[in-house]
Amino acid sequence: MCKFLVAFFLFISCNAVFSQKEMDTNQKNAKQAVLDFFEGFHSGDTVQIKKTILSMDMVMQTIFKTKDGKVKTNTTKIEKFLEAIHNRPKDQKWLEKLLDFRVDADDRIAQIWTPYEFYVNDQFSHCGVNIFQLFNDGKTWRIIAIADTRKREGCK
Repeated sequence: MCKFLVAFFLFISCNAVFSQKEMDTNQKNAKQAVLDFFEGFHSGDTVQIKKTILSMDMVMQTIFKTKDGKVKTNTTKIEKFLEAIHNRPKDQKWLEKLLDFRVDADDRIAQIWTPYEFYVNDQFSHCGVNIFQLFNDGKTWRIIAIADTRKREGCK
């Protein structure tokens, strides 16, 4: 009986280690999809950004406070977002500094939380949090939804 229990616990612990390794790979690959998205964003490469998203039906949500203190959302279609990046003046530099990554993932779905600071031509514009939802089709991770918050004060 004792040998059986030792073998059983050894089997359970090996499965737990294997599952954690699998999760780490999924987390890493999902995070890389977000990093690839931002590489395209910073360089103005909309073709690269399109490679990181699942479809042009994806919408982006921004949560913000109005001047009178109400919390609202604004929806942007991905095509408008890509158009803004494509039409950005060549002398204008956009930099979104991702301050941290919190990644939850299994083999098919992931959620990534990234606090950030946004700069235009090296001047602070705003800060907030991005939330990315991703889907894995068995070959690659693709972003299926993005939501973010924006504020100008109380960032650190």
